[in-house]
Amino acid sequence: MGASLSNLGTNGSMIGPGLGDIPEGCVARVFLHLSPPEICNLARLNRAFRGAASADSVWQSKLPSNYHDLLDLVPPERYKNLSKKDIFALLSRPVPFDDGNKEVWLDRVTGRVCMAISAKAMAITGIDDRRYWNWIPTEESRFQIVAYLQQIWWFEVDGEVKFPFPPDIYTLSFRLHLGRFSKRLGRRVSNYEHTHGWDIKPVKFELSTSDGQHASGEFCLDETELDDGYGNHKRGYWVDYKVGEFIVSGSEPKTEVRFSMKQIDCTHSKGGLCVDSVFIIPSDLRERKRRGILK
Repeated sequence: MGASLSNLGTNGSMIGPGLGDIPEGCVARVFLHLSPPEICNLARLNRAFRGAASADSVWQSKLPSNYHDLLDLVPPERYKNLSKKDIFALLSRPVPFDDGNKEVWLDRVTGRVCMAISAKAMAITGIDDRRYWNWIPTEESRFQIVAYLQQIWWFEVDGEVKFPFPPDIYTLSFRLHLGRFSKRLGRRVSNYEHTHGWDIKPVKFELSTSDGQHASGEFCLDETELDDGYGNHKRGYWVDYKVGEFIVSGSEPKTEVRFSMKQIDCTHSKGGLCVDSVFIIPSDLRERKRRGILK
């Protein structure tokens, strides 16, 4: 009587147990060791797998230990009475804060915390003087706007964020673009009319944290030598400049991170640069994405 119809062969003979015979609790134990996309794919197999794929105990393990700190950025009515699975789905989409100029989200595969900070949230020397800077709307930025430098002598961009990052090793990077870009007849084109001065002296990047960590680096934003076959590798492309890494051992107290980029040698002017945002992403996750292991 206990045999299910799924155990009957075409001639009525009994066959071995199938996936439908695995208890939901056992499936849930297996799901603890799988990634969210893998769990969602397996949920299609049968009722037991669907039930296990919705269990709070499974999705609790996928959320960061301090996910409530992220929920504090969301209106309570949006997450009230949600299951852990739905909370994961909510937090895996960008959650804006600081007047929408910063965003935090969970990586959909690993559940780890990532952050982006718009140029709008940074202190930029001369930003209010249209002789030097302009704000350009664009779909190429997750914040839909970038700061474009026409020309300046003293170049300095500073920013900071104070946030309860969960324990991890994070990489901070600036996203920059040489040249001004636009669309013409449906094609993306770049204009380098104002692009100059970035091959003379490097730009200095720095970060520091409230617990005394520090990292810095220097990069020439423009290539000094052109490749005959490929031209200038940095012009016309968004480039992520890695400033450095910092380690977080606990979400309390909150970690304060300060960061900057500057080129303040006033012997020459510089211009033709788009400043989009700063990204703070778990270091190994960033490297795996760069190598195309994660999507």
